[in-house]
Amino acid sequence: MKLLYNIALFSTGFFLKILASFNKKIKMGVEGRSKTFAILEEHINTNDHIFWFHCASLGEYEQGLPIFKQLRKENPDHKIVLTFFSPSGYEIRKNTDVADMVVYLPLDTKANAKRFIQLVNPELTIFVKYDIWPNYLNELKKNNLRAILISATFRKEQSYFRFYGRMMRNALRTFEHIFVQNENSKHLLHTINLNNVTVAGDTRYDRVSDQLLQDNTLPFIEQFKDGKLGVVIGSSWPEDESLFINYINRSESKNIKFIIAPHNIKSHQIENFIGQLNKKTVLFSEKDNKNLPEFDVFIVDTIGILSKIYSYADIAYVGGAMGSTGLHNILEPAAFGVPVIIGKNYKKFPEAFQMIDNGGVISIKNQQELYQILDKLIENPQKRKELGQLNALFIKKNKDAVIQIMKFIRK
Repeated sequence: MKLLYNIALFSTGFFLKILASFNKKIKMGVEGRSKTFAILEEHINTNDHIFWFHCASLGEYEQGLPIFKQLRKENPDHKIVLTFFSPSGYEIRKNTDVADMVVYLPLDTKANAKRFIQLVNPELTIFVKYDIWPNYLNELKKNNLRAILISATFRKEQSYFRFYGRMMRNALRTFEHIFVQNENSKHLLHTINLNNVTVAGDTRYDRVSDQLLQDNTLPFIEQFKDGKLGVVIGSSWPEDESLFINYINRSESKNIKFIIAPHNIKSHQIENFIGQLNKKTVLFSEKDNKNLPEFDVFIVDTIGILSKIYSYADIAYVGGAMGSTGLHNILEPAAFGVPVIIGKNYKKFPEAFQMIDNGGVISIKNQQELYQILDKLIENPQKRKELGQLNALFIKKNKDAVIQIMKFIRK
């Protein structure tokens, strides 16, 4: 299996270089990985004390951020290396002040792993949720370097629990400790004789709770809302947006404003969406020269402000679960005490199951169900308040994973 894995990695690297000529995102990753070692060599000295944080993409970064911040605060003399595998994480957070060096993680070949670990020599490594790379983890183990996995979730269909998953099981065994989100994940790890496991919950609850302490003021959103009811459609994909077109177009109320933050902000996709609307629509990028209160729809063609926008929501729809792309972060609007609507494909997201059972999140299967739920919530402010309070209390109840993880790290 190891031989096949390493052959597959070699082939992947070869084909990615070819595909880079045709795909901008792949090209960014290939070019970024080619610069990693030069960046590290330039900024690391042999006497440096280093922490290494690895995240697959942006979602895992946000998940790990409360731990990263606390370690930064408690260890100001340490340098921090933050790695991403995906361009969507790297490009958005490459200038974060939580790390001294932000780089792409080179492919998990034995040579790359050995060179990376010798160069960085991290006192502590933290992997977030998943993105388990056997060669890197084995190299850490060989050098007796600490590594933990946080906010992990496991499902029985994953390779770790299959007859062919020995290599991946062994990779998990290199972690000093694994912090999982739920009891089911802990049970699954016990079935493969992994017992250095603690149910700490999901660090995203701490992350979104921290957001409540920030200044979430956005004057242009206040101007646009103009005291009206706000429906925020966050991290939407075309299959999400198509559900709303007729609802927005047929809305006769002057007391409803729609704020739409697409996951993909490519101009041609946004233009296509706007072309199907018959309501007055304004873009974030053109807001400065407009009389915002006179518009019905505000489209956010930028990144990085959605979590603040949710603080202005009366109702939130979170995208990704109407198609196969994966549900986006429902905890962000929930933390602000907002009722949340999602699509039907959420089976890989335990927080969705829990929050639906709790009552503050509603899953819809089709356009008709969406319209019924929207009408009900728009017409019933008391119902909005009840569902929003259920969400806010759920977030409060489930935070503090950071306390358990930091206690272990400090020992």
